[in-house]
Amino acid sequence: MHGIVQRPRFRAIWISDIHLGTRGCKAEYLLDFLRHNESEYLYLVGDIFDGWRLKRSWYWPQSHNDVVQKLLRKARKGTRLIYVPGNHDEVLRDYVGQHFGGVEVRKDAVHVTADGRRLLVIHGDEFDGIVRYSRWLALLGDQAYDWAVAFNHWFNLVRRHLGFGYWSLSALLKNKVKNAVKFIENYEQAVMNEVRRRGLDGVVCGHIHQAAICEIGDTLYCNDGDWVESCTALAEHFDGRLEILRWAKLRAFSPLELPLETVE
Repeated sequence: MHGIVQRPRFRAIWISDIHLGTRGCKAEYLLDFLRHNESEYLYLVGDIFDGWRLKRSWYWPQSHNDVVQKLLRKARKGTRLIYVPGNHDEVLRDYVGQHFGGVEVRKDAVHVTADGRRLLVIHGDEFDGIVRYSRWLALLGDQAYDWAVAFNHWFNLVRRHLGFGYWSLSALLKNKVKNAVKFIENYEQAVMNEVRRRGLDGVVCGHIHQAAICEIGDTLYCNDGDWVESCTALAEHFDGRLEILRWAKLRAFSPLELPLETVE
């Protein structure tokens, strides 16, 4: 069981960019995370399922259904579950203000931490100029990302056969390609401007699949990452301390241990 037997309890947990309905979704990792972690608040910060992909072709294995059932079970057992839709599950934005099986659908939310900080909870696609103004380009980029994830899987099978460790192509592209770095910087700054406009202390967002906790000026920026590659969540302890949980590393999982059906 990889050494974890206790069930940590947090005040709040944020997860996003699961992309249920795609072969790149690491639903098995997420199920393991949900089984081992409880919280008073659980925020689903957008792109929980991938409506863009499901429109093109249907893919919904049992593990993806198990994730949905696990989330609903948490809501039934008393976890306050708040769903802030993103661009890939934007269809749910038509249901803002509604409750489904104990799940609250919100356009955005303000979470007050135990130490009094007010954090805007929002997916973040509103601050992505490509998604907002050039949807066709966003769709093209989405397809390119799928190809990168698929290539990464097969490339790493060869690396493992040769005795090398896991290597992430998309992480390299995000961190090393000048335009990608500039995009992330612009995205973070745009989100921060909105937080300051609202007079809040910080933000928790997703969208760009890059987990982070940092101070930008006098404002706190948190991104909970994704469950396609990094398998990360943001958690608040009962003293208000925030932490990125890198679940694959904490559980000593290998990204290559998943069934082949999880990649294109």
